[in-house]
Amino acid sequence: MTELTTRNRFENSTMAQMEERPNETEMKSMDANRYATKKTIAQGMLDIALLTANASQLKYILQVGEQHQFYKLMLILISLSIVLQILSGVLSLSLSLLRDCRLHQPEFHQSANVINHVRTGFAFFTTMINLFISAFDSRLPPPQGDFLKEVN
Repeated sequence: MTELTTRNRFENSTMAQMEERPNETEMKSMDANRYATKKTIAQGMLDIALLTANASQLKYILQVGEQHQFYKLMLILISLSIVLQILSGVLSLSLSLLRDCRLHQPEFHQSANVINHVRTGFAFFTTMINLFISAFDSRLPPPQGDFLKEVN
């Protein structure tokens, strides 16, 4: 008798789970939305991390001052990177607002594409600038002759 009761419970729970489970098409669309949401959140976090890193590098360069071997170059590159990131954020916000409000109107499709291409270009140039920043960033002070004399 207990075996039948256990079996009935299992069948009932299995049927309940099958009724709750959406069909295959709904699952695929939900997964795509979930992926896009996670991707957007991750991209936003990476953008914030890059902006924070650039702010930290700018602070370091300003603290060290002219003693840094590439002071002017680093100051220009870091500032340019921060400005491009801010402009890219503004373009992303305007693109988001344009999509929410007016993208269903065909006359706004071209402007949305232009904004998206400009934003992509800003992201590319920001990446290139940050490659140069990391190449010229030397957190160690330049070698000085006095130190070498003391060691020898």
